[in-house]
Amino acid sequence: MPRQEPSSLQRLVAQIRRLAPYSSGNRLYFCLMALSILVASMTEPLIPALMKPLLDQGFQAGALKLWIIPVALLGLFGVRGAASFCAQYLLALMSNRTMHRLRTQLFLRLQNAHPSLYSSSTSSSLINTVVYEVQIGTNLLVNALLSLIKDSLTLLALVAYLLFLNWQLTLIVVAVFPFVAWVMKVLSKRLHALSKSTQTATDELAYVVEENVLAYRTIRLHNAHASQSARFDALNTRLKHLAMKSTVAHSAMTPVTQLLAAVALSAVICIALWQSASSGSTVGGFVAFTTAMLMLVAPMKHLSEVAGPVTRGFTAIERGLDLLELTITETGGTHKPSGRLSSASIAFKNVSVRYPSSQTQALTHLNLIINAGETVAFVGPSGSGKTTLANTLARFVDASEGEILVDGVDVRQWDLAALRSHMAFVSQDVVMLSGTVAENVALGEAVDRKRAQSAIELAHLGEYVAQLALGMDTQVGHNALTLSGGQRQRLAIARAIYKDAPILVLDEATSALDAQSEQAVKEALQTLTKGRTTLVIAHRFSTIEHASRIVVMEGGKIAEMGSHAQLMQLQGVYFRLRQLDGRAVSAASPHAHLAAS
Repeated sequence: MPRQEPSSLQRLVAQIRRLAPYSSGNRLYFCLMALSILVASMTEPLIPALMKPLLDQGFQAGALKLWIIPVALLGLFGVRGAASFCAQYLLALMSNRTMHRLRTQLFLRLQNAHPSLYSSSTSSSLINTVVYEVQIGTNLLVNALLSLIKDSLTLLALVAYLLFLNWQLTLIVVAVFPFVAWVMKVLSKRLHALSKSTQTATDELAYVVEENVLAYRTIRLHNAHASQSARFDALNTRLKHLAMKSTVAHSAMTPVTQLLAAVALSAVICIALWQSASSGSTVGGFVAFTTAMLMLVAPMKHLSEVAGPVTRGFTAIERGLDLLELTITETGGTHKPSGRLSSASIAFKNVSVRYPSSQTQALTHLNLIINAGETVAFVGPSGSGKTTLANTLARFVDASEGEILVDGVDVRQWDLAALRSHMAFVSQDVVMLSGTVAENVALGEAVDRKRAQSAIELAHLGEYVAQLALGMDTQVGHNALTLSGGQRQRLAIARAIYKDAPILVLDEATSALDAQSEQAVKEALQTLTKGRTTLVIAHRFSTIEHASRIVVMEGGKIAEMGSHAQLMQLQGVYFRLRQLDGRAVSAASPHAHLAAS
């Protein structure tokens, strides 16, 4: 049998249950809010109730004292206004406390999520979920739930008063409710599907904008404006159509509900006039009943309109709840060394790695032992597994088979924070965070100015930093784009020097430097690597001169291993790569041969 789709009410209850853990500690506020809403709702029938004595005793009999009228009206609307204000304030307080807690948990989840999340999700969709959708969803729910609770109680109070006045006429009014409920159910289901589609379309549109912002140079260089505009226009048009469909579904609720209310009103007036002629009911009683019945239209209208905001609100928050509940988090062990290691050995034992999206293995049964304090260089063509090998150390990538030992302990048994605190990475893709130069150098630690200055000097960035208006207290801006590529890479090297970790991974750490800067930084790195276990991933052979061993990788396996002289003698993969590198240097510098001779 096909699985039955849950009803709108079932989805609403399920979402409230999912959201409940993040709104704990609000019991007192909830009780006060419920009391305020109850008081505000109970005042609604008192408005038509005042009409009966006003007409019967005031206009007809003239027995009503005039001072009673302003006292009753001011007291009634004063209590009603105060109760409504308290209810709205308390609900907003609870919702904002819930939003704050939910957003905090979402950010923490992003920080400890498994790296696979970032390869399967776009940054724009994650930003939308954490920053915008949680806030938009909460704001919609605040107003919608307040209306839902208040108008439901108001409806019950008015119906109870109508039953008290004339139960026969009230049955006609109540008969309309099932039809209103059916309309709301059908249109709410339609709105839920449209809200999900709108979210997906919004994410896709945001991603196109994100790509065009990040790659504006490439797009302009290749004159790709037209194709990118076409992508944007197609998604923007789809979003417009979805918005119009949502508007149609949402707007249809009110006229249909009002039409049903008009049918009930017509029947009630006709029957009431007939009853008045036969039973002699008073004008005050008829006006009180009609006024109370007309007052039913407003809460019924609000309840018919509340389905849209509630659906959109919970659909928005559902993304955040899915991120919290379905995202796989990183898991580590409990091993922590008693003190900070001065150096550490590394062992790869029969390690294989396969990425989920790939049919081939990135690493295949790799075995390698790196002694403590040793510098090992990894060379090989692109895609040979060099960077994957380095990423398995810090568990940014997990091995499919085999084990990786750091200081004799499997990385899966290490506490993740402790493991990563013993490693420093300098990548060819430099990432800086907003903040000062000093804060970026001391990232994750308190800023020690003397130590930061020393790291900056060792990275041969001291002269540049000294020229900045605020020195190391200068803001670097978004991803330090005000710095040149070489300066950003030297800043990353300064960060590694500051961390002073026993394991150092250099992934093309000098790729963005000119020849003079490269030589200066190589000298700094030579000082930095002393006594540390260092993995040097290189495409340019000039960066591996000081390596004690060279590991040549090809197709996710170790093809050759040895010193430069040994590998050149073999005349294998390393020999061919070295020849290609020499030709590239010659082509880049026509005077290289003259300089060499």
